[in-house]
Amino acid sequence: MEWFERYFEFDKYGTNMKTEVLAGITTFLTMAYILFVNPQILSAAMGKEAFDSLVAVTALSAGFTTILMGIYAKKPFALAPGMGLNAYFAYTVAPKYGWKVALAAVFVEGLIFIALTLTKVRSAVIHAIPRSQKYAIGAGIGLFLTLIGLNDVGLLSAQVEGAKDAVIPLGKTVLLSGTLKFTGLNTDVLLSKQILLFVFGVLLTGILIARRVKGALLISILTTSVLGWITGAAPWPEKLFSTPTISYTFMQMDLHGLLSAGALGVVFAFFMVDFFDTLGTVTGLSAKAGFLTRDGRVPDAEKVLLTDAIGTTLGAVLGTSTVTTYIESAAGIEEGGRTGMTALVTGFLFLAIGLFIAPLAGAIPAFATAPALVIVGYYMLSALKEVDFSDHTEALPAFLVLITIPYTYSIADGIGAGFISYTVLKVFSGRWKEVHPLMYALAAVFAVYFAYLGGLF
Repeated sequence: MEWFERYFEFDKYGTNMKTEVLAGITTFLTMAYILFVNPQILSAAMGKEAFDSLVAVTALSAGFTTILMGIYAKKPFALAPGMGLNAYFAYTVAPKYGWKVALAAVFVEGLIFIALTLTKVRSAVIHAIPRSQKYAIGAGIGLFLTLIGLNDVGLLSAQVEGAKDAVIPLGKTVLLSGTLKFTGLNTDVLLSKQILLFVFGVLLTGILIARRVKGALLISILTTSVLGWITGAAPWPEKLFSTPTISYTFMQMDLHGLLSAGALGVVFAFFMVDFFDTLGTVTGLSAKAGFLTRDGRVPDAEKVLLTDAIGTTLGAVLGTSTVTTYIESAAGIEEGGRTGMTALVTGFLFLAIGLFIAPLAGAIPAFATAPALVIVGYYMLSALKEVDFSDHTEALPAFLVLITIPYTYSIADGIGAGFISYTVLKVFSGRWKEVHPLMYALAAVFAVYFAYLGGLF
């Protein structure tokens, strides 16, 4: 006990073992929904037979990386496969290139992240991207998640070229192809048990977060699931626990396919979102915990970012999408967690509980997890408050990012629309000096990318 207190410097941060343990438990309860949601999203791309492995690798990647964060970086931050990035993996990249190529892209992105963290190149990239674009990307991903949640329960309908009304076909590039248009709510399912339970889940989650109940998303998922089982809207689980397996997803990266498919742009998209989402999350959590220095720097930031990068690489090896630092860590910080002991407890709980609940996770219906996607989208949309809407050269590109990501079902397309419009507006407004030189190169790369998609060459 004394060793832990000395190693994690309890006296320096004014904390104690009881506070740190309770904070770790709180963070786990707040994040545990990912054990149910991540396998559901990724199995849409990998197949239902991958579900049990995905539960185990979600727990393993979250557990090991969070423990590493606690021991190495000594910060109360927890990590797991990121929301938004898993959706991009499952609904945009995997349908086009295959899920094994998508895993390879995540693996390479993690290696790049590690390399940039160990060099000064990282600083150049950080300063190149304007703040408004960073915030808009996060908010756009939030709308992306919300759209996926509504689609998962069949609440939206769309008209596909050459087909009848249908649920939105995931993976379609709407803006560029022009093959799909929204036709509104799918009224045929409005009064079904599934939709009513979905609405119940959204409202229950809203009430719980308004009352600041810890673990609101997890409570909502489990409560809505039980009601679904009782009412016959979904079958009861045959059992709750099983022996973990990762055989379906372990070491399945197709690196050769990544090169031959010409999917390096996907690596860039994964990297951009992971990189800046992590920076924003770490900065926000550090501010909440009182870690920031007077000049706004995060102490030991390189250790935090390196842990995040290692987690991404490890996650790809195990078989899951990008692992990233979770903003839900703020729940544990709010409870007084200030050291790596908080992360140590959270990581242990992921391993001790998450590895064995595949049957329970498999029985959780989509109408129970969809509210979590909607609420997480709501959380992420709040980033827009940091955008200066009085400056049109900042706000309009942010708006284009916001609408392009969900409407095209592509985070990469959204980033490209934002980078190009930001650069063009600044230049033709006579404010070209405000654009970092690297942004010109990034905008040019995306212009070529869109030209390629449009069939110009």
